[in-house]
This record gives sequence, C-alpha cells and structure tokens, in this order.
Amino acid sequence: MSGSPRVLVIAPHGSYRTSAFVAAARKLGVQALIASEGRHSIVSDYARGLHVDFRDPDAALATLLDAARRDGGFRGVIGTDDSSVELAAEVARALDLPHNPPAAVRLSRRKDLARECLRAAGVRVPAFVRHRFGAPRPEVPGFPLVIKPVGLSGSRGVIRVDDEAKLDAALKRVAAIAARAGHPDPEVARHCLLETFVPGPEVAVEGMLHHGRLQILTVFDKPDPLDGPFFEETYYTTPSRHPPAVLEALHAEVQAACRAFGLVEGPVHAECRINAEGVWIIELASRTIGGLCGRLLRFGTGHSLEELVLAQAMGGRLPVIPAEGGAGVLMIPIPRAGILKRVEGLLAARRVPGIESIEIQIREGHELVPLPEGSSYLGFIFARGDDPAAAEAALRAAHGHLDIVVAPLWKAAVA
Repeated sequence: MSGSPRVLVIAPHGSYRTSAFVAAARKLGVQALIASEGRHSIVSDYARGLHVDFRDPDAALATLLDAARRDGGFRGVIGTDDSSVELAAEVARALDLPHNPPAAVRLSRRKDLARECLRAAGVRVPAFVRHRFGAPRPEVPGFPLVIKPVGLSGSRGVIRVDDEAKLDAALKRVAAIAARAGHPDPEVARHCLLETFVPGPEVAVEGMLHHGRLQILTVFDKPDPLDGPFFEETYYTTPSRHPPAVLEALHAEVQAACRAFGLVEGPVHAECRINAEGVWIIELASRTIGGLCGRLLRFGTGHSLEELVLAQAMGGRLPVIPAEGGAGVLMIPIPRAGILKRVEGLLAARRVPGIESIEIQIREGHELVPLPEGSSYLGFIFARGDDPAAAEAALRAAHGHLDIVVAPLWKAAVA
C-alpha cells in the first residue's frame, strides 16, 4: 500500500478498537499508522507504529507532529478511546484536519465537567454534586443515589446506593477502584459524582457530527433493566423499538448536548434514559462505542463504524444504507470473580438459529474481575433476525447454553 494516503490512529495499547480501524483503513485503501504506548508489543501494528506516553501530552503532541512533517503528513487523525481523543483533537487542529475543539473533547471525557456544562445549558441531567474522596461528605441530592468516578468509563466504579446507611462503604469502594485504575491527572482520580438515579429504559446512541449537525446512525435498545446496584451492560438490539416521537426527542437532546459541549465533528456515543419526564443524558463521549459492539453498525449503515469514522476524518462521507430486520449483541457478563477454567456449551450456542458469531475475549487461566472493579467482558455474541425481538431471543437462547466454569482465586497473604 506504499504511496497511499495515511491516517493516524491514536490508541491505548490493547484497545478493542485498534484492529477494527486497521481493517477499515485497508478496505478504504489507506495506511493506518498506530500511535500508542506499545513500544515492546508483540502485536505488529503497535510495535511498528509511533510510540508516545499519554501521561505527557505535550511530548506526545510534539512526537506526532514531527512524524507528520517528516513522513509526508496524514489525511486524518482518529482517537479510538477516552484516553486518546483529546490528543487526537490537538494533532488534527495543528494539521488543519477535521476535528473537535480540544476543550470540547475534554468536557466529554470528564463526568463532572460534562454535568456542569449540560446543566448550565439547560440539558436534562440528574441532580448531582461533586465529591472529593476522603473529604467531609456533602449533602446528597437524594436517594437512590449513583456514585461515579469522574474519569472512568464503561460502568467501572459505578454503584447505586439506596440509603444513607450504605453510602460511606460504597464511597470507600469507589475510591479504591478509582485509585487502582489511575489517571494521568491525579486530581481526577480523587473525585466522583453523587447523582440521583434516573429510572426508565436505557438506550445507546451512535452518531456522527458534521459541521455541528448530528446524524444518528443507530439507536441501540437495552432490553434488560439497568437498575443497579452495578450497571453491567448486557443486551443491545437495533433498530430501536421506541416510537418515532421518542426517537425524535432523543435526537434533539443528544444534539443539544453536543452543542453545549462544542462538539462539531466526528463520532458521538451517548447513553440516555427515557421516562415520563423526557430524555436524560447519562453520558456523552466524542468517540465510538466500546468493545466489539460497533460491528452492529454494518447492519444499520452498510459500512463498519470504523469505515464511516475514517472516511469523515479524511474529509469524505460514506452513504448510509439501512438493512432490513434486526440485529443484536450480548456482552457476555462475568458471573463471578475467579480464574476462568473453560466455557462449556459453545457448540450448542453457535447452532442457535440467528447466531452469527461468538467470541470469547478472556483466555482460560486468566483472572475474571466483575463490575464494578472490572473493566472488560468475557466476550460477545452477535445475532441477526427478522426483527430486533428475534435477534434478542436468539441471544438469550445462545447465552442459556453457556456454562462458564470459574475456579476460586487464592491470593497469598502479604506478611
């Protein structure tokens, strides 16, 4: 592919998304250069790429701009994950490529700053207070209450508390999770949000911004209730079964949130709740959906999500071609902590009509860590059907065949 245009993909080492962006670049006939911390990675795309330290954004920016000047420049810049989107925005701005303002991206990465911005803009968000771990507890906005570290994603460290008696213990647990996860800014790791729990069904929205206008690519329904105490994602189905009026309100509220942040270009992933009061913005990120769930976008658009993002990052756009029927994914939940011995029933699960693939992401012999401490899923099951309900039924049937065998983890006491 020598001589073809290059795109810069900035990704943390081990990101789920990297291989999908590399595959999309090949399909579009461009070279993907990976920038990561993976200098000694056994994965060739990381090892052959550029190596930067995300903890030193100024030095990382200088390295990437030097590579652009030295090697013929880039046609587009992508940040795959929360830890890389702000750096990607800085690089794209310096190279005069399509981008979001870095300040807007920073808002989308920080739950506390995001809440303050949206509240000031009149966007519907839960009542909240910001809290520093270890400080005197502030007056909370009411119960049930949800505790969220301000710098983590994927429901990590998110706990629902129903009464005053359980609050202090939950705060200590969340503080420990945030400390272990770390953050380039130590101050971020020391803070959480205390916000009122919003009842109602939850949806995920995948969209693309172009000159500030939001195009919704798909809305994923989450048919399982997500009421806590932890908020593990499970089933996603598409297209949404909510009525058109609700989907119109959803589009308007996500557009308003993007406008409040100042986001204008590229992918948007939003998590929203819907109830009698309207649409509530729970999260909004200036990146694509996590894990392997983006594969469902090929069903809804005729292209992979990564192809759509790369094309727009290079100044073009691909036509969206919706498909008939329904599709879904199950993020296979981790049943309990321990060591994964094996997953039984895979053959029977793969034979369920409508199942397209089952991918186990954690290898046998590795430790399983459930939410809220954990940050990954056991794997993914993908299904297609005549409609979203049929896809959901296939996923539930396939999951019912699986027996996840977990051995206890015995940790040696430290003297």
